[in-house]
Amino acid sequence: MGARTSVTARNKKRILLVARYAEKRKKLKEAGDWEGLQKLPRNSSPVRVRNRCSITGRPRGYLRKFGVSRIVAREQILLGHVPGFKKSSW
Repeated sequence: MGARTSVTARNKKRILLVARYAEKRKKLKEAGDWEGLQKLPRNSSPVRVRNRCSITGRPRGYLRKFGVSRIVAREQILLGHVPGFKKSSW
């Protein structure tokens, strides 16, 4: 059980908008055209994108290295799906 599908869908939409407007935003910033930047969609700003777990959609405890939450990462490591990790015992 993870995040609501509408929340994850909204975040995916933001990611697509950021990619679509990246070049335009860069040119407007270099030109110093702040009014032009204001006219772009709000969700085209990369600041509005939230890092979420790719499997559950969980927003907190996100591990950038794996792209998933700490809970999913731990499960995957214990199942042996992540190379280079093994359960320690001493």
